[in-house]
Amino acid sequence: MSTFLAILSAVPITLLTTFVSFGVGALLAVPLVLGRRARQLVVRVLSKTVIDVLRGIPPIVFIFILFFGVGADLIRWDPLVAAIVGLSLISAGHLAEVYRGGILGVHQGQFEAGAALGLSPIDLGGSIIAPQAVRTAIPGMVTWLISLLKDSSVVSAIGVVEVMFVTNQVARTTGDGITPFLIAGAVYVVIGTPLAAVSRWLVTRLTYNRGN
Repeated sequence: MSTFLAILSAVPITLLTTFVSFGVGALLAVPLVLGRRARQLVVRVLSKTVIDVLRGIPPIVFIFILFFGVGADLIRWDPLVAAIVGLSLISAGHLAEVYRGGILGVHQGQFEAGAALGLSPIDLGGSIIAPQAVRTAIPGMVTWLISLLKDSSVVSAIGVVEVMFVTNQVARTTGDGITPFLIAGAVYVVIGTPLAAVSRWLVTRLTYNRGN
């Protein structure tokens, strides 16, 4: 029971890391996806490069670069802050591609109709394109949130006291290398299963709405 309670006590930090990183990443992804659709070639290439780098680097490597690399010389990171910054930037890269897929899912005629009506790019994007693109992108966003929940376990490597950090400590203290990790796995399943159910429900719901 004490093992379960110890691991459970770390769940709030895991959820904080996951949801704050997702929220910040969702905001940072907006200028990245806009840059991917910019008229200037330099902006498009730069945005694509940033997205590819953020999506290509494993989370643990990126967090180590921030905490042990940048943090050693330029910024003295708190482990939790470094974890959130790192996962937020990685989320921005992934969510930018999710957004782009949503925009590509909007029929070209919507863009042409908006242009014919003389709408500004801001009005066209905010009033016509964004609502349709977001509806398409929501299932992908939820899928990434589930992936981010699992990826958040890597931040234990820099000392963030989340589920896996406490699990490792309990395993070392008790000498039990199985039970703590089974409990941790069950905790992730309990948290992630409702999110997966929401994702499936959204896919079904949005597909139904499109058909009508």
